[in-house]
Amino acid sequence: MFKNKTNLYLGIGVLFLIAWMLKGTFFQPGIDDLKGEFKEVTHYRNENNTGPVQYVFIVTIKDAASAELENYGNFKPHHKGGNTKVYFFLEGTPAPDKAYAGKVNFDPSFNKSCIALYEKSAMGNTSVVRNPFQL
Repeated sequence: MFKNKTNLYLGIGVLFLIAWMLKGTFFQPGIDDLKGEFKEVTHYRNENNTGPVQYVFIVTIKDAASAELENYGNFKPHHKGGNTKVYFFLEGTPAPDKAYAGKVNFDPSFNKSCIALYEKSAMGNTSVVRNPFQL
């Protein structure tokens, strides 16, 4: 009788652990759970898979004060040795609809509308710069 109770408790414990792990696996937070109401306008990825891979994202946000910019950038893809940039624009302001490779990633006429830049370097260092094009 003692053996049956032990097996029952072990079985309940194992089922509880499996349910807990499945919950953790299938209910991870994502981009939609972040504050700021992010909407990706366009993105660019160079086709050079043998060299540094560059990602550029143009994103609009509804509320800049409470937006989780760094967390949003961390969700974006990044390759070891590559570079990821996310340019943030307020919703309703002019935002570029094309992104390019290189140091200048969109038409400079939109520089005044850019409110923040997230960048992840080749070494994995991240930074968020508010008003990156202000003098």
